[in-house]
Amino acid sequence: MQWLNAIIQGVLLGGLYALLAAGLSLMFGVMRIVNLAHGALAMLAAYIGLVIVQGTGVSPFLAMVAVVPIMAGVGYLLQWGVFNRALRVGGLAPLLAAFGLAVVLTQLLQLKFTSDSQSLQTGSLSIASIQISDDISIGVLPLITFGVGVVVIAALQVFISKAPLGRAMRAASDDPETVPLMGIDNRQVYALSTAIALGTVGLAGMFLAVRGNFDPNYGQAMLIFAFEAVIIGGLGSLWGTLAGGMVLGVAQALGSQVNPSYGVLVGNLVFLAILAFRPSGLLPKAVTA
Repeated sequence: MQWLNAIIQGVLLGGLYALLAAGLSLMFGVMRIVNLAHGALAMLAAYIGLVIVQGTGVSPFLAMVAVVPIMAGVGYLLQWGVFNRALRVGGLAPLLAAFGLAVVLTQLLQLKFTSDSQSLQTGSLSIASIQISDDISIGVLPLITFGVGVVVIAALQVFISKAPLGRAMRAASDDPETVPLMGIDNRQVYALSTAIALGTVGLAGMFLAVRGNFDPNYGQAMLIFAFEAVIIGGLGSLWGTLAGGMVLGVAQALGSQVNPSYGVLVGNLVFLAILAFRPSGLLPKAVTA
């Protein structure tokens, strides 16, 4: 039963990874940008939430209502001010721009908030759990996080498949040269895509903040997990990102069950195995599908 409990906890952890990785997958699927600033932006969202909570006294969940549109605005401005320019240059420019952005953001957060760990308190919710049996219990907060991750990915998939902007995003991803001939401004589509992606990052950053301690450098580790979830699931596949997050979470949980120090190692080994034997990922389905 302890192993079953570890699997359940791993699945719930995978929901957090999927939520964090959703924006990364969306940006790659639409613009082929590997956003190395993804983790740092999640920490920016966490610190914005911290400022709001400390300044107003509202709950972290209410603060999310403000953090998500703020981060969406940050994404829109970043795309126009940084990534669109880098995409015009092509090559490694977007990757280098994202790397530089990550370094600058991390340093600015350290200057403002220091390297001390912070956390957002959720009161009794942080320890609330649903007892299934003597050996199995499900934390309410991890369950909420998992549910939000699934809903966000499902909503993004429906949006991309059905909404006019979603169809424009698919068209810009498929044939960016032809799209302008149809009266669609690629730069505007990319800016709105990044706004949506960073809105999901805002949610993920807040859930990271309420589930444990965080500091400006915490985003680096989270970037690795998000990137692994995207690769395991399949680049550009949103449902694949959810599957990849759960696979990674379960691998880490089972590794920790053997030895607490093996969790991250086992997750990395699973990532390498999938990369070696199925480099296209578990669900290699493009965002355009």
